[in-house]
Amino acid sequence: MSTPSESSNPMVRAIHRHYSDTNYHRSLRTIESEKYLIFNVPFNRWTMFPTAFIFQAICGSLYAWSVFNDPIDGYIYGLVTNPATGKAAPPSHNAAITFYIAVGCFGISSAINGPWLERNGPKLAAILGATVFFLGNMIAAIGIYAKIMALLYFGYGVLGGAGLGLCYISPVSALQKWFPDHRGLAAGFAVCGFGAGSIILAKIPQPLIEAVGLPLTFVVLGCCYFVAMLFCAFVFRVPPPGFQVNGMDMYRNKVPANGEAPAEVDAEAHANEKAAQDYKDPGVNMVLSSAIFSKEYRIMYVMFFGNSIAGLVVLSRLANIVMDIFGKDGATAATIVAINGGFNLGGRLFFSTVSDKLGRKNSFFVMLLSQVVILATLPVIMERQVYWAFLLVIWILTACYGGGFGCIPAFLCDMFGPSNIGALHGIILTAWSLAGVGGGLLFTQIYNQLLLTGYTVKDAVVYSANLHWILAVACVGFLFLLFVGTNIHDRLLPQVKGEFMRLRIFGRLVRIGTFGVRWVSPEEEASEWEAYVDSRHKEASRPPIIDGAV
Repeated sequence: MSTPSESSNPMVRAIHRHYSDTNYHRSLRTIESEKYLIFNVPFNRWTMFPTAFIFQAICGSLYAWSVFNDPIDGYIYGLVTNPATGKAAPPSHNAAITFYIAVGCFGISSAINGPWLERNGPKLAAILGATVFFLGNMIAAIGIYAKIMALLYFGYGVLGGAGLGLCYISPVSALQKWFPDHRGLAAGFAVCGFGAGSIILAKIPQPLIEAVGLPLTFVVLGCCYFVAMLFCAFVFRVPPPGFQVNGMDMYRNKVPANGEAPAEVDAEAHANEKAAQDYKDPGVNMVLSSAIFSKEYRIMYVMFFGNSIAGLVVLSRLANIVMDIFGKDGATAATIVAINGGFNLGGRLFFSTVSDKLGRKNSFFVMLLSQVVILATLPVIMERQVYWAFLLVIWILTACYGGGFGCIPAFLCDMFGPSNIGALHGIILTAWSLAGVGGGLLFTQIYNQLLLTGYTVKDAVVYSANLHWILAVACVGFLFLLFVGTNIHDRLLPQVKGEFMRLRIFGRLVRIGTFGVRWVSPEEEASEWEAYVDSRHKEASRPPIIDGAV
């Protein structure tokens, strides 16, 4: 059976090459120039923090799209006065579709362009992404001015979403390489900028629309965003060859200060250096295509989908729930949504930073379990209209949702190595896109169907009915998390006959298969591991086969 690289289909071969090579090749001149910023000012890795935050904050303007919905619909379709209420409103509401298109293209772009980012570096990727986002804003402005909704969809939805997808993963990829000693903090600080942007930039469009008009608002914002993103992009870079910090290299391997090999490696050096490293950390030398199709990555994809679904679907209706179910006014609902954005931001930074000490899997365990408990109790809270309890659990839910975005880059980097982070992070963001688009459409379908059967927006059931399937998805995500093998033994020990899944409970390896569920004793696990290491040494020591002879 031929491999993808040997396929007769040129498209298959091209895709395989694209998702196999993540090597970033730089000239000596480039490496030397990247030691400085401008005017011979030495580059410091901490400079990446503020620039990545600003860059991500601009990307976070996507979350503030809702402020454009009514102005765009009113500008394109005009306003019609409702005789019952006396209020003027657009006859059609199609501007919101732009957001769903942008979310979908965001994830697709991240998944497709991730390997290209790793091969060409975060600076070029950020510049390209910013340029595409700028062009998207300009085309959106033309579409609004000409009152052609399709141009708006293509401009901001397709091009804008694609540009933002590439922009989002660029600083995250670079930071994971510069901060092997603070991976969680680096990832959290970068992506919390995305949450901050939705809060800060949501206040700018309305006064700008009143000052220069709706079409020019996109021109002004697009130009300002473009200049700021270019400024930040020129700071982005990856570490030079041989980079070390706090006694470790980019892969978190310990590097002694005297430059000698660590004592624990000396005993294995006679076999093969690569084989020795492989069974210490399989992510260091893992090829991207192997990482993408690995069991651990597939499990993490479902886990991340489960962590994203509640935040994207429930929280997008937060203002409506506050007004419809709890009878609050629009000003109060807007305040609650703004505070909720702060918890989204705080959760990204808090859980990612804590994960440096607690561990990535343990952090996701806390976040997903919290979401499962909250989603199970939320229908009761809404039906009984306990407002304070509703706010408490919603804000915790939001912090856990944001925390997933803060932890996932560091988690992927730990599992599969920093050279694959851009591509893997991009692909896993498609889970967010699927949750946002698919989950949003399903929620709306059930919501509208319940309204047609006689319920009103004041009935808690029109919201709580959706919480059941959202809870089920979150439970699946939590269940899959348990099977993520972060322990080196879990990932590398060969499967026994009949085994199809394994997990670790209280430090004990548990195998699940046709034989049922079997607990592996520490002695048995140690013996299996010793046999595995011996087999790797023998394989690495075997002379190569030349012309059919050994």
